[in-house]
Amino acid sequence: MFFTTRWTLVSRASGETPEARAALGDLCEAYWNPVFHFLRREGRGEDESRELTQAFFAKVLTGAGIGNVSPDKGRFRSYLLGALKNFLANRKRDANREKRGGNAVVESIDGGGTDESPGMELADPGATADDAWFDRHWALAVMERGLDRVRQSFDQSGKTRQFEVLRPWLMGDPEGLTQADAAEELGMTRAAAKVAVHRLRQKFGEAIRSEIAETVDTEEEIAEELRYLIEVLRVA
Repeated sequence: MFFTTRWTLVSRASGETPEARAALGDLCEAYWNPVFHFLRREGRGEDESRELTQAFFAKVLTGAGIGNVSPDKGRFRSYLLGALKNFLANRKRDANREKRGGNAVVESIDGGGTDESPGMELADPGATADDAWFDRHWALAVMERGLDRVRQSFDQSGKTRQFEVLRPWLMGDPEGLTQADAAEELGMTRAAAKVAVHRLRQKFGEAIRSEIAETVDTEEEIAEELRYLIEVLRVA
């Protein structure tokens, strides 16, 4: 059912086809911020974090590690974080080798690894505070992309003003604002404004679901990711 989504296209085609490469590029663009903030969280400066983020995605996009991806490796979010940790571990190892006068060996940054390409063993396979930080920014990135989808649909329908006026209701009932005020500003009845808010929230939910559906394989995984997204935003 979800064969044509970005992540399943990448994983099932092992990232080798032009379509899979394009899909991978879209995913990397979508998840630039979570990677950048993860690196910042570890104490790096802004410039260093930006350079490392660019280097990491450049390596991913050249195919390093992607050849070992398979559908049973699950969510793109999990794959990406594992690959990032391996990328950082490899850089640290290579830097130590250079200090000792050894030559660096290029290995996969794949988060899983196989017998043919073992990759790097993660120092801490369990979740950490930095992992939670990554997941929070993953959730924020999904929300932002979902919001952009909705904004674009309103722009295309010539309803940009309606979107801007009703946007505060996407995250609940905003303080100091009433739907009666929104109705007056938009020249609507109160009943029409209430319906418009309901439809906006519905569109936003559908957009977030569509974003998540690009990075998992099944309906069950979509539901799990949605629940997790709400959880990490709630506890942050």
